Amino acid sequence: MPVRRRRSPRVLRRRWPTTPTVLLWLVLLGLAARLFFREAEQTASLPQADQLHFVARVVDGDTLQLASGHRVRLIGVDTPETVHPQRPPEPLGPEASEFTHRLVEGRPVRLEFDRERWDAYQRVLAYVYVDELLLNEELIRAGLSRAFTTYPFRSDMQRRFRAAEAEARAARRGLWGLEPARQEPTAPP
Repeated sequence: MPVRRRRSPRVLRRRWPTTPTVLLWLVLLGLAARLFFREAEQTASLPQADQLHFVARVVDGDTLQLASGHRVRLIGVDTPETVHPQRPPEPLGPEASEFTHRLVEGRPVRLEFDRERWDAYQRVLAYVYVDELLLNEELIRAGLSRAFTTYPFRSDMQRRFRAAEAEARAARRGLWGLEPARQEPTAPP
């Protein structure tokens, strides 16, 4: 009588992935590498915060171009548009551009960064200082921009910008002088 062998428990055999699975993983790996190296490249090309940078030109009230070629978008500021290809300049847009032009064009500025370093249009996001004057805040204080706090940035800067906007509103400067006077709701204590 033949001897019956006991079978060992079934061992799961490792199967090689199919070609579509391998291709999918290669594509995902390639995309991840591309994003990683793009981020590293942007970080390497970011203007230094501890250096002075010369402003080559003012694009509009809230965007500058540095001599290095970097475009800088002011954090927390949204001036009326002047360079939109399909619309005429908005009220006070030219004044905002002129204000920024007078303060920074051809002058050295110091940049300070926040959490986000780049916007969707590959512009550097920064607080821009001319000597000790914060351009972002001065545009708001002059009534040439609203405090644009939709995107997250430092809470101390948000408070400064909101205070500058409240000052401009109270004095009816710039944008706040264009609107008819209305009663502002009071905040609960």
